[in-house]
Amino acid sequence: MVDWKPGASSESLHLRAQLLAEIRQFFAAREVLEIDTPLLAPSTVTDVYIQSLEAKLSDSTGDSPYFLQTSPEFAMKRLLAAGVGSIYQICKAFRKGETGKLHNPEFTILEWYRTGYSMSQLMDEVELLIGQLFNLDKIPRFSYRLLFEEFLGFNPHSITGVELSEIAESHIELNNDALTDTDYLQLLMSACIEPQMPDHCFVYDYPVAQAALAAVEENEYGEQVAKRFELYCQRMELANGYYELTNLDEQQARFKTDLHTRSNLQLPIYPVDQKLLAAMRSGLPECAGVALGIDRLVMIASGASTISEAMAFSIDRI
Repeated sequence: MVDWKPGASSESLHLRAQLLAEIRQFFAAREVLEIDTPLLAPSTVTDVYIQSLEAKLSDSTGDSPYFLQTSPEFAMKRLLAAGVGSIYQICKAFRKGETGKLHNPEFTILEWYRTGYSMSQLMDEVELLIGQLFNLDKIPRFSYRLLFEEFLGFNPHSITGVELSEIAESHIELNNDALTDTDYLQLLMSACIEPQMPDHCFVYDYPVAQAALAAVEENEYGEQVAKRFELYCQRMELANGYYELTNLDEQQARFKTDLHTRSNLQLPIYPVDQKLLAAMRSGLPECAGVALGIDRLVMIASGASTISEAMAFSIDRI
């Protein structure tokens, strides 16, 4: 028998529609513009930890591949540079090799950017949205440093690579000799810290090596940190936000570093988005942006245990 039925129940699909309607009402009330950008582009993110899906089009486009976007970030930043102002988008996004209890190669994302906002101000707005959707009050906030000091007894911004590997190996069974400091920190976070987090919390001020497209600034201890945050709900990452990097030279340097690392790891070398760089050259306004997973939001709201229960047709049902 062919299993043609959806993974999500009728109740979950109605709940999903209700959440999307509330989200749109939330932004309409704040006069944040809903926009729409292409899912296909001739370039994609260079992040070592994100792999893109390629798409071959007709002969009229030549031999170069297009890519299904891993997020609408680059196109949205071009709109910001064009002076559109604060914007949001609800769309599909795609990532290769991400399948499991919390992952599907095709997923729905809410992404928004607030011009003139600090990281803290954007966290406030995320808190308001989640509070409205889940009837919550204040969501506690913890620095990345505080969590590692409290649960593992070390400062992640100053620990040496040797010390970090020894601590990781004492807490986790590892079978890989090529792990980076970032790999160790992420493994320790998921194995030792996330299970002890409260039901809802923000984590902010990440290590510089995890900056991605976030700005880097000093924290209260005089340490360089990435001005980014993540929102955890029921010990699951729900949203990832940045105080956005606007410096063109730094952005070009990060792309170059990504491509060098990709080459060393024998990962695909993706073309850099030259139109994003051109937009940044013209002037990207000071802003903060965040991406939130809609499917995980539905999981939390419905009590689902897997992402396939929160979407009509996951990868194993199409």
